[in-house]
Amino acid sequence: MTFRRKLLGIFALTVVLSVGAVAWLVLALTRNAFATTEDQRTAALIAQFQREFRRRREDVARRVDAIASSDPVGRMATALSGSSSSGTADSAEYFELAKSMAESHQLDFLEFLDAHGAIISSAQWPAKFGYPDTAFESLPSSSGQGAFLKREELQDSTALGLFAVQTTGASDHPVYVIGGLRLDKNFISALDLPAEMRVLLYQNRGEHFSPDSLLDPSSSGNSVDAARPADKLALLIESVQRHNQEMIGTVSWSSDPADEEVFHAVPLRGAGKDRPGKDPPLLAILLVGNSRRSYVELTRRIGESALLAGGGGILVAILLSSWAAARVTRPVEQLARAARDIGAGHWDTRVEVQGGDEVAQLAESFNRMTAELMAQKERLVQTERVAAWRELARRLAHELKNPLFPLQLTVENLTRARTQSPEQFDEVFRESSGTLLAEISNLKTIIGRFSEFSKMPHPQLQALQVNEVVRGVVKVFQAQLQTPGRPPIACRLELEENPGTIAADPDLLHRALSNLVLNAMDAMPSGGTLTLRTRRDGENVITEVSDTGSGMTREECERIFTPYYTSKQHGTGLGLAIVQSVVSDHGGRISVRSEPGRGTTFVIELPGNLEALRKTPASKHAGQFSD
Repeated sequence: MTFRRKLLGIFALTVVLSVGAVAWLVLALTRNAFATTEDQRTAALIAQFQREFRRRREDVARRVDAIASSDPVGRMATALSGSSSSGTADSAEYFELAKSMAESHQLDFLEFLDAHGAIISSAQWPAKFGYPDTAFESLPSSSGQGAFLKREELQDSTALGLFAVQTTGASDHPVYVIGGLRLDKNFISALDLPAEMRVLLYQNRGEHFSPDSLLDPSSSGNSVDAARPADKLALLIESVQRHNQEMIGTVSWSSDPADEEVFHAVPLRGAGKDRPGKDPPLLAILLVGNSRRSYVELTRRIGESALLAGGGGILVAILLSSWAAARVTRPVEQLARAARDIGAGHWDTRVEVQGGDEVAQLAESFNRMTAELMAQKERLVQTERVAAWRELARRLAHELKNPLFPLQLTVENLTRARTQSPEQFDEVFRESSGTLLAEISNLKTIIGRFSEFSKMPHPQLQALQVNEVVRGVVKVFQAQLQTPGRPPIACRLELEENPGTIAADPDLLHRALSNLVLNAMDAMPSGGTLTLRTRRDGENVITEVSDTGSGMTREECERIFTPYYTSKQHGTGLGLAIVQSVVSDHGGRISVRSEPGRGTTFVIELPGNLEALRKTPASKHAGQFSD
């Protein structure tokens, strides 16, 4: 990855993380603010409900007290207390009194009970006349104690209401006045509801949830509307029934989070003085709902704004990274190109120095380094040139000394024979002539090899397939691999199907591979396996020549490409030097892997270098080495 892309990535990541952190912080603050506001509004609404509840309790108690103090009820109590009978027959004339008194005092429920708990008159269910009231045992303790929540049995249903109990008449024969107001949708509708809030009332009529017991003032019926089925509230209501305490839950009415509501479920209990040691009965559950629509829509807008800010920030990051690249990365890229040029052998490369910052100082140091490298290179070239000439002179002296000594002896023998034995001169001359010609031929061979190495031609590049060159080399040496009278050498080809096309001189490459094959054959005098492989490695093509011969030591591997070095008895030490020269001229490299007794592998790595064909017209090399 380039420095410019890294810089862009850093800028973009910084923007994204910054925008994400701000968005997360804003969302967290928003969530806390909404939760706080929601709790405050819910507490305010519950407090309003409690105030209205107390007001209604006081109102019910006041109306019941007024009824108990009224003349009709007083006369009824006096008449019933003076009766010697059980009171039931005498009370028949008061059958309609409860209904008329309830209408005049605007009560929904009103009943009169005698001292034994029998119903004298009932406004809500007249047919209960004469029957005992099931709640009679708690009436004496509830009398005069204010209104309380109570479930009232009606003819075809039950109702929830605020009731108050008052007594009138003689203490030994009292009459109980029980009156109340319904706790229904009208009561809830009287509450002043803030926006996006609503109140529901669930009348707890049994252990299991019943949709018909849920009252919603905003709907026309006795339950929530079709878009908000009552069953969605079942889990929350059953939790309150099970734990008998206030609970909070979120209800999802649809797949849209904006339709969610957070409900605070508050239990409403009845009077419990008649049940010592037990909790008052759970008669109803007040459900205060807060819509999450405003919160969800706000979070969506925050998310959209964060995405917009993030996108804009990334665009700004691209512009900033481009500007920074123009100011920072361009000099660095120039230094990188200059370093590649130095690596390619252009030692005179220089970079332009601009400004006085750290990058400029780096450029100056680079220029000083290249100048020092040039000076060192020139000194090294001169040193190597002198060393090369010395080595060449030493090698030539060594190679020429061997045939010169037999030549000297032969000439001396001719001179001696001419002087001492003229009659044998002709025979000695014939023998010496053969020796002279043989040694002169040896000298010509040695000089020819050195001359050939000094005249290595420049590669004539053309597009070729390495596999074709490898197959051509194997075809040339096929007969020698199976020469009668010597152990056979098996040849194995492991060629990649399509290693790709490279720009190379086919004749020079053929010659280099031939030298490697000859070396491999010489290393296997007892037979073995010769393996040639090709494969693709990125833009390069790899060619390997392996044998199963005697192998070489590490020291031999390090010196094997040195000119004039050889481990053979009659070698000149130029074969592998020629191979290295060919590979180097093609811009490649050659290496060797070997272990004594396990064979040797030569690895040639050649670049594709096809762009060189566009610069220089390709011409097939003729295979002739010219001066």
